[in-house]
Amino acid sequence: MTLVQGALPTVFVSDMDRAVAFYTDVLGLALAFRAGDHWASIDAGAGTQIGLHPGGAPAGETSSAISIGLNVTEPLEAVMAALSARGVEFGEVSTDGMLKIAHFTDPDGNPLYLCEQPKYG
Repeated sequence: MTLVQGALPTVFVSDMDRAVAFYTDVLGLALAFRAGDHWASIDAGAGTQIGLHPGGAPAGETSSAISIGLNVTEPLEAVMAALSARGVEFGEVSTDGMLKIAHFTDPDGNPLYLCEQPKYG
């Protein structure tokens, strides 16, 4: 019996308009729901949503305590080039021989990464 299913990670943001624009216009994800400056749900595909909430992280938490990974649908380098043209600055790109991961942040410094998974044929 499944007691929990799915996930809605919450990202704390300082400017809701800027955050929504980044996740929709820059990353190309869809806005699923917005309640003014109080909440926004971003549809990241495959049943995943990302919640945007105003204000800082809860007391004692830091932005580096969690990271959100987004799977790419094209080769990692092509996606990075497209997002770089939209102003995304990438840090380290790593690989373990199977996964390729490119790290970046949103406008509030929340850590994100793109992940290219191996193709099995």
